[in-house]
This record gives sequence, structure tokens and C-alpha cells, in this order.
Amino acid sequence: MYGFFLFLTIGSLLAEIPFWQEYQRRYNFIAVDYLLYTYEVIENIHQSFPIPILLGVILLIIILSIRYAKKQNAYENTFESNDSFFKKVMPAFLIFLICGTFHFSIQNTQAEIFHNINENELAKSGLYSFFAAYKSNELNYNEFYLTLTGKENFTIARKLVKASNDSLFINPNSILRFTKNLGEEKKPNVIFIGLESMSASFLKRYGNTNNLTPTIDSLHKESIAFTNMYATGTRTIRGLEAIILAIPPTPGRSIVKRKSNTNLFTIGEVFKQKGYSRTFIYGGDSSFDNMLNFFSFNEFDIVDRKKWHRIEEQLPTKRSRIADVEVTFENAWATCDENLFNKLLNIADKQHATNQPFFNFVMTSSNHQPYTFPEGVIASNKKTRSNAVKYSDKALQQFFETAKTKPWFSNTVFVIMADHCAYSAGRSEINIKNHHIPAFIYNLKGAKTAEVDKLSSQIDIFPTLFGYLNWSYDNLFFGKDISKMSSIDTRAFIGNHRKVSLLKNNKLLVLETQKKYASYAYDRVQNELYPMKNDTTLIKETVAYYQSAFELFKSGELKLKTAEK
Repeated sequence: MYGFFLFLTIGSLLAEIPFWQEYQRRYNFIAVDYLLYTYEVIENIHQSFPIPILLGVILLIIILSIRYAKKQNAYENTFESNDSFFKKVMPAFLIFLICGTFHFSIQNTQAEIFHNINENELAKSGLYSFFAAYKSNELNYNEFYLTLTGKENFTIARKLVKASNDSLFINPNSILRFTKNLGEEKKPNVIFIGLESMSASFLKRYGNTNNLTPTIDSLHKESIAFTNMYATGTRTIRGLEAIILAIPPTPGRSIVKRKSNTNLFTIGEVFKQKGYSRTFIYGGDSSFDNMLNFFSFNEFDIVDRKKWHRIEEQLPTKRSRIADVEVTFENAWATCDENLFNKLLNIADKQHATNQPFFNFVMTSSNHQPYTFPEGVIASNKKTRSNAVKYSDKALQQFFETAKTKPWFSNTVFVIMADHCAYSAGRSEINIKNHHIPAFIYNLKGAKTAEVDKLSSQIDIFPTLFGYLNWSYDNLFFGKDISKMSSIDTRAFIGNHRKVSLLKNNKLLVLETQKKYASYAYDRVQNELYPMKNDTTLIKETVAYYQSAFELFKSGELKLKTAEK
């Protein structure tokens, strides 16, 4: 154990040297991110450094340290000590007290007392910086990415988010605006169904010949379908962030998992202003990935498969459980989609009886590893991705067959969209095709079925719905009504944790750490990127989107209080 501790300590200290050479920083969230991608990291180390020599040096230091400790009788003094329990517990208590004090009371930023960044970083401890980065879950955009001056940043950002029917408020450092839609407001019930890992490539509409999604393909034909829409990230919490906040993906982890993510201006606030109830429905324990706290503290009631043995959180909204008797099948992640949809039907029945319009945000889970589902629902019970897709589609078919018999169905709009794709390139590369997702609005009264091929992003889906419903409202959204966007202004945001990008006019601008960036021409048919000459306008627009999103969140300007000004 002592040797293992030495190995970790010495290894981490040596690793700080190349990390500093690369980023001129102590350990930060990039280092935490590396732990998630061990293959790439190990390969990079193998190709960059003489591994046998490094391991040899570490082992030599460990052997010498163990021999020295043995020579000093450290092992005998530790394991054969006759000291009383009180004598042993006191130093242990002091050690835990000091560690606990640092963990809960000392902020890594307290070392930043100098004007020079290098001095601030040298004042920190590498290992402490690592754990501090793990807790903070974010990268400081302004430190690591290309930036504009504050005035230029928001001047550009305000122009980019403003639509023809928007009126910007006077604050030059905010995107707060009033969106006005003409016509009588419609207030149908709204159910959003997030399809777990449902790539567009699974649908027949986008070229798949394996008949994986007959239900989704059928609904797609009967809807307003957005055929050129892209997910902002590669995980569910990135999709949730994009949909609920209508914001581009800021570097680091999703806002869903960050501090200061309560009382934000979400799409739920618009529904609230229009008199809707708001409920988040999930087949697993929503404590996972902080979904519970995020949705509850942003004024959604919660329905999930919570685990009773856990300490009950103090929540500002109601939380109810998918009961054991309502579950016929579940795996490590969640109850199966059939059970989830049955719960949704029961909830909608009760909501309909109140005569209050409802907005239900439903997140499915069955199309996720380990790809398990109830037997006998589809032809094969084999645990494969394809079968999980087929099962998810079948569960959706059963849901709509029952939903169509309900009195609330004719006055309910369904927004159906994937949270992300099943196969994404990882966090080191941008693969645009692997962010292409199905998205459509179904059962919207008075609307003709149509395919909208404008380039769009997950963040646009609800501003678009609000436009179809003729709603006027204040908002802090980066998303825009797709139906009112010109083809020249269409764009999509694609992020891979540390790389964030803007796709516009068949050009992709990628922002990377160390204030680097890269420009590409995009061939949509071949899904190929080709290096191209930098476009100054595109660079500034990309920076303005991401820098303003980061700064607005960090400054608290995305809070509800801002929209009330």
C-alpha cells in the first residue's frame, strides 16, 4: 500500500511537468477530463515520452524510499506500536480535520493574488488543483480560449441572437430581449420526449435500411420535421442543458452539473408565465448527474425511480416515485421505456383533470448500454444496440396507440428529439455527422406537415415551438425560431467537452484550448472537413457565442432576476 501511494504521488508530480509545458497551468479540468479517456492519454504518453525510463525512475525512487523507511524502522513503529488507542486516534483526528478544513473551506482561487498568471499558478498545489478542478467541473473560457473585448463580444452576440421579431433590452452586456409573435396565443398541452442516443442514422428517412424505427419514421412523416438539426454534445446532460436553457455548450461539464445552476431562466419559465404546470419525468434515479437538483431548483416537479434508501433531499418542488408495482422491467440505469410511458399516461390523465395546461419533459433510457429490455416485445432478445433501438421504437408505438384514445391527446403537442447520437467521436475530435439527430413537432393543430432543412441546433427547438404557438415573451435564450431564420443566418453548435465549434454556411470554426482555433470547409454529403483559410467574421461570431454564454452564466446574468429587470 505504501508503495502504491508513492507510485501515485511520484507519478502525479512528474506528470505535472509535461502538463505545465503544454498548458502553462497546474492541473485543471483538462487533467480531470484525461481520466475519462485513458486510451488516448496512454497512447499520447507512449508516443511522447520514454515510458521504460520514466517507469524505471519511479520504481527506483519507490524502492529507495521503501528501503529507507525500513531502515528507520517505520514499519515496526507503525504496525507493532504499543501506543494506546487515544494516542493513535488524536493524530489521525488532526489529519482528517486539516484535510476536511482544506476540502470544504479553502478555494483554489485564493492563491490567485498576483497580477501575473504564471505566479498565480505556481502558488498553487498541483494535487490540490486537480481535486479542486474535479469539484468545479468547468474550464474558465477566458483563460483558455480565444476572446474578444467585453464591448465587442456582446455587441456581436446581441446581433447574432436577435431575430426580426425581437426587441433587445437596453443593457449592452446582456442578451435579454422581448420576442413578439403575432396572432392569437395557443395553449395546448406540451410533452417533450427525449430519445436516448437516437442517431438520425437509425431512421429510414436518413438512409438506414434495417427498419429499426418504423414508429419514429411514421411520426416523422406526420410532423414538422427538422432534417438538419445537430446535438450540441455527446451526453444526455449536454442535451438537457441545450434544450432546457437554449444555450451553446460552454467548455467543461454541462451546466446541469455545475454550481450556481439554480433559478435560471429556462424554457420552463416561459411555460410558467403562460400558466402551465411543469414536470420532469425520468425512469431512473434522477439524482444521477444532478438532474434532480437541477430540474427541481429550476421549478420542475420530479417524477422518477428514486431509491428510498437514500437520504431524502430538501427540494423546493414535489417529487414522486415510479412505484415498484408500476415496474415490470428495469436495469442499472432505469425502468424500461414501456413503464416510463405508462407512468406518463397516468400523470397526463391526472393533469388533464385539473384543467391546467401541462408541460411534461420526459427522458427515456432503454437505448443505452447494457441494451436490456423486456423479453417478447421485439423479435430478438439479444442485447445489441440495434435491438435496443427497435425496442425503444416499439415502446413509443405502444405509447401513442394508447395516448390517441385519451381525451387530452387532441389538445397535446409532442416535441420529439434525441439527446445526442449513439456514436460520437469522443472529446478530442469533431465529427459533425455523429451529432445529427432526429427532431420533430407532432400533432400541432393547424400546422401542415413539412420538412425543414435549415441548419439548426437543439437550442432552437423550443423557441421554434413558441413561435408556432404565437407566444410573446421575455427571454435570455441563444436559441431562435427556425421558421423565422434566413438560410444565411442558420447555424449549429457542436462541442466535445474541450473543443467547441460553430457550423455555418458549410464552414466549421473550432475553438481549442491554448487560445487556438481551426477553420474547415464542410462537405455535408461526404461528412468531410477540409482545412481552409480563416474567416475573420466567422471567428468573431464563434467567439462571441461561446464567450458571452460563459460570461452570462458565470456572472449570474442567466438568472430569473435578470429577466425581471
